[in-house]
Amino acid sequence: MRWQNIFFDLDGTITDSAPGITNSIIYARKKWGMEPGVNADYLKFIGPPMPQSYEEFWGFSHEDAVRFLADYREYFGTKGLFENSVYPGMLDLFEALNAAGGKLYIATTKPTGFSEQIAERFGFRRYFEIVSGSDPKKDNTKYDVIENARAACGVDMTSAVMIGDRSHDVEGAHLHGIPCIGVTYGFGSREELEDAGADYLAASAEELRKILLA
Repeated sequence: MRWQNIFFDLDGTITDSAPGITNSIIYARKKWGMEPGVNADYLKFIGPPMPQSYEEFWGFSHEDAVRFLADYREYFGTKGLFENSVYPGMLDLFEALNAAGGKLYIATTKPTGFSEQIAERFGFRRYFEIVSGSDPKKDNTKYDVIENARAACGVDMTSAVMIGDRSHDVEGAHLHGIPCIGVTYGFGSREELEDAGADYLAASAEELRKILLA
């Protein structure tokens, strides 16, 4: 196989988490007395760190973004994290990569506790060496969560690749000096991934398999 150590983003790469994330945003907006909007309005929030998105799209101060995130998590932590589904072909892909000797790591800016619960509930935790998520008390970047997995597992980055659906996945990978495969079935567009400098593009789990097992 082309790379032995394979980092996967979670939302928009392994799972379609849109229902739970957008429902959680609507819950928090209602709590803040804001117009709820509709789920499709909030797909752009999926992927980057949430406070960053609140600041960028709504003009929140950092302090208000952190407060809003706490209300978002009231819903997400009990219901939203399981309003989710695994993309077609992903479990078979993980099985094939493990069988070929690949070591897999989840690197996500979603909090580690939520990410672990999702991985267990949907049956893919067993394929991964570690779930490296964010610390809810800190502002974690994609670079940080990749670094945490690398340090915890002693990953050889000369044989590593990142897989994700947003520009920050590409940027985090490149800061580590590793290539990134952008997946176009997630929440980022092909244009976003190309502009960020994704090294490869894949439109499905089957296309990922062809790239990874070449």
